[in-house]
Amino acid sequence: MPTILDKIVATKRQEIARAQSQTPLQELQSQLADAPPVRDFFAALAADGPIKLIAEVKKASPSAGLIREDFHPATIAKTYEQHGASCISVLTDESYFQGHLDYLRQVRAEVAIPVLRKDFILDEYQLVEARAAGADAVLLIAECLSPAELATLHAQATNLGLTALVELYDPENLESVLAAGARLIGVNNRNLHTFEVDLGHTLAIRQQVPSDKLLVGESGIRTHDDVAMLAAAGVDAILVGESLMRQPDIGAAVDALLGRTAG
Repeated sequence: MPTILDKIVATKRQEIARAQSQTPLQELQSQLADAPPVRDFFAALAADGPIKLIAEVKKASPSAGLIREDFHPATIAKTYEQHGASCISVLTDESYFQGHLDYLRQVRAEVAIPVLRKDFILDEYQLVEARAAGADAVLLIAECLSPAELATLHAQATNLGLTALVELYDPENLESVLAAGARLIGVNNRNLHTFEVDLGHTLAIRQQVPSDKLLVGESGIRTHDDVAMLAAAGVDAILVGESLMRQPDIGAAVDALLGRTAG
């Protein structure tokens, strides 16, 4: 029986084919000359100081449904930046997350910190789309890609100047993630097949990730205690969306998550 992830991937392949028929890759590549300069996503997370926050602009998800009705991507991203986020992640998947590539364009124009395209990247076409829209980084998900596809997309992203945040859930995929050359590795605490969440998943995999890589904990991070636990285990950054997007005062929610004094 197909999982949620299987369905998303099948839909995404259809979307890519439609996009390519409307705007061929060569035509899309011609837009790269007008893209804004790349900001260093990796360096923003590698900087000295406490654990770094990648704050996510996320309207909905398959597991949670509509997360935030009052949804203004650029305003939300600016609030994240003002309250200490190091980077911004923008959901661009339309079919399952109610996202859009235009949201990334809006965010990139509003903030001075690096921006990641969060989507199910399966093809070079999406990487070029991301860079042309102003993305500084992209998410690559090991569970969606063969080892060869992952290595190819990682190299293509690097050639475009993009940082690749390479995410895994299954520990067995760590070998292919490292073989692809990933320097920035994300551990998703959410099983993408069942959508169940276990925050301890990042802690378990932390032991297997080489110390010269940056590690990002993703999903299920809700409180400052969660953040402190991950930081104590040597996690370099966290990616948080839903728990922030649900709060009436997003800035106060970021302050509370990071243990900062308001303002």
